[in-house]
Amino acid sequence: MANLLARIFNRTTEPRFVDVLPTGDKFSVEPNQTLLQGALSAGIPLPHDCRVGTCATCKCRLVEGKVKSIMDFSYTLNTEEIEQGYILACQTIVKSNLTILIDPSSEGPHHTVKSVNGVIRKSETLTHDILKIRIELDESISYEAGQYADLSVPGIKEPRSYSFADAPKKQGQTEISFFIRRVPNGEMTGWLNAADRTGEKVTVTGPYGSFYLRPSVQPIVCMAGGSGLAPIKAILEQAAKQGGDIPVLLLFGARTQGDLYCLDIIAEIASSWNAPFHFIPVLSEEPMESDWIGARGLVTEHIKDHPGIQVPFSKAYLCGPPGMIDAAINKLNECGVTADQIFFDKFLDRSHVQKTIKADRLHK
Repeated sequence: MANLLARIFNRTTEPRFVDVLPTGDKFSVEPNQTLLQGALSAGIPLPHDCRVGTCATCKCRLVEGKVKSIMDFSYTLNTEEIEQGYILACQTIVKSNLTILIDPSSEGPHHTVKSVNGVIRKSETLTHDILKIRIELDESISYEAGQYADLSVPGIKEPRSYSFADAPKKQGQTEISFFIRRVPNGEMTGWLNAADRTGEKVTVTGPYGSFYLRPSVQPIVCMAGGSGLAPIKAILEQAAKQGGDIPVLLLFGARTQGDLYCLDIIAEIASSWNAPFHFIPVLSEEPMESDWIGARGLVTEHIKDHPGIQVPFSKAYLCGPPGMIDAAINKLNECGVTADQIFFDKFLDRSHVQKTIKADRLHK
């Protein structure tokens, strides 16, 4: 596969070299890697989130060199950005030595990316399709709440990405947790759910991502769907440790009561908060005859002002499936929240990525 990609994109097996402005970082990119993959392999923390060309977090400016796009940049970047030479690092094949320019203000937390071996110590069923796994690592890893790591297990070729589910410790930690949603026909999630995997060896590589709580006194609107609660929970736990002194609206979208989880942990966070904390679980498919007396409908319908929360003057943190994220962004924009005040992490499984790539090929 590596040689095939080399013939298609670079027609060489030699690495290309990249200079990063204004940081002065330098790294090499192998023929079978994207620009982003090369940077992450070298431990260079280029800003990124989705890694499939939809979020634009990895946007950078091509100063010098030749590249080829995997997917059309115009799906994500506007005409002005393309004319100015902006590219998406996750969708860029490097065809020569490059110089790129990144916005220093867009850089995320600077934790060292590393691969650490570990063992699954516990699996816990949270809902019918979400599993919590606790991993004990051979050495400590540091990360920021909201970031994610790649999880690899023997026998499964490609690693999978999962968000850290707990607030980090300042000195790093050797015990980490992930909330993992079972994906239909998913190789990794099928393996995890097929048997008790306690004692199985794994490798964790990270941290990655630019989804984290920005320093601010503005209220925050948080929205989670499914296993997207993991980074939101971690962010709120970390903020609670730092004082919990900004107003919060937390919306948790689920289908039925059986899809709700971590309610006791959220209640504990809310009880220790030193500012208004509004938690609203919203069910979209709960039977009308059930005993549920809470909010119903689409979770985005509940983005509205609450005591201490004026939505137009808030920052928003969103994590979950793409449809929910896109609808939430549209609703927030309608409420007057600007794009630079919205931070999100779309949870994409491999089937979604494959559909996106297929649609792009058909479009071309």
